[in-house]
Amino acid sequence: MSRTPVKPSFWCAAPISALVALGGCAVGPDYRTPQIAVPERYGAVPAARTEAPLSQPEAAQADLSHWWRQFRDQQLDDLVQRALKSNLDLQVAASRIRQAREQEIVAGAAGLPGVSATGLAARLHSNSNPLAGLGGQSGGSQPNGSSPAFAAGPVTFDLYSIGFDATWEVDIFGGVRRGIEVARASTEAAEWQMRDAQVSLSAEVANTYLALRTTQARLAIVQQSTRHGEELLQLADARARHGFVTELDVNQQRTQLEATRAEIPELQAEERAAVHALGVLLGQEPDSLARELANETAVPAVPGSLPVGLPSELLRRRPDVRRAERQLAAATAGVGVAVADLYPKFNLLGAVSLSAGSPGQVLDGSSFKDLGAGLVSWPLFAAGRLRANVHATEEQQTQAYLAYRKSVLVALQDAEDSLVRYTAEQRRLVSLRDSLAAAASSRHIAEEQYRTGMVTFINVLTATNSELTAQDEVAQSTQALAQDLVSVYKALGGGWIDAPQ
Repeated sequence: MSRTPVKPSFWCAAPISALVALGGCAVGPDYRTPQIAVPERYGAVPAARTEAPLSQPEAAQADLSHWWRQFRDQQLDDLVQRALKSNLDLQVAASRIRQAREQEIVAGAAGLPGVSATGLAARLHSNSNPLAGLGGQSGGSQPNGSSPAFAAGPVTFDLYSIGFDATWEVDIFGGVRRGIEVARASTEAAEWQMRDAQVSLSAEVANTYLALRTTQARLAIVQQSTRHGEELLQLADARARHGFVTELDVNQQRTQLEATRAEIPELQAEERAAVHALGVLLGQEPDSLARELANETAVPAVPGSLPVGLPSELLRRRPDVRRAERQLAAATAGVGVAVADLYPKFNLLGAVSLSAGSPGQVLDGSSFKDLGAGLVSWPLFAAGRLRANVHATEEQQTQAYLAYRKSVLVALQDAEDSLVRYTAEQRRLVSLRDSLAAAASSRHIAEEQYRTGMVTFINVLTATNSELTAQDEVAQSTQALAQDLVSVYKALGGGWIDAPQ
């Protein structure tokens, strides 16, 4: 593959008169979108249903602009939509788009004539005439007996003038047009940056919401375990009072109960931190959503199937890839701007003015003056500065091309990694659920046997701890699976809305 994806620089070699007649040409390389090969399908998409027991990735296409709706959680839908409207980072990105559009106007103005108006009202007073004595070389009167033309003594001059001047640089070699291309591509890059921010924001809101619901579920598990632990403590205490067991059983259960209670404050802190994070993502005070999100709900379930499309669609859907491509286009046009500096610049200048010694005479026809001129400037010697600048911009183009290629590779890696993790977590969750069912059965058997004196209390403690651990692992795996699905949607470039900013 060549070092750059564009054609070699096109140098205008025709005579200047011919260029003017033809309307000029644009020096520098003409941009072509580079063609980068991608795999025909994702290697991580399983070929058999058994590899993804809960949610099957498929090579079908789907509209991912509102992917969070696949969770079928109305509160999540509402939070994402509110964040897309009020998030402060998105507002900054929108401001950058508006700024870039203004720069387009600035770049386009360089190719149009500039007209300015001037006005002058001046009075000069001197105690002595600086032109005195210039009327003749000898003193005395003129031959006709009049005073010298420039007599000595105080003098006052009045001058009133209005005028208009215009300048226009004829864009023969296309430097201005290339500058407009740079500005336009930069605006489009800013728009894709905005969409990339929407993708990241929707994923962050969803991940934080899933973490909140999982934390609440884990907190409920610990609180339920605490209540069950209190019942076991009462059972052990009753058996100790009747002499069936020693105080050792009571102390062991009390130790386990307090250890379980100690987890509650930490989980509560995690819950509040997630609420605070969501508030800031929505552009609100950290605690503004506390009441709205206080009610516990289940972690949203993943859909039964997952359309992921083809790798070639990443070049269209991923905003970061599209942004890198537009930055390459801007860098390519920037080479043309630098090359144009090597050629002559042609400027047309025109000026008209009305000048007189009194305001009433300014508009008199005799006060009219006009000027027209053509200016050519050509840097014949600049100590290699201009050519070095061309080479520097060519290197910037090369860097932009390499960055574009990397963005494609990173997009493919993100998609493959997220699909692998998503499929693997499904198998892990299935195993953890089976483990939880066995642990719950073991705990129930151990408690019944302890009540009849068939086993010691250590068996109950072991079974209870195993069940609590299994419950917590299932809850965290459920969260991990849902967040892996979020990562898949983000890696596929879902979550941006093509709307005017």
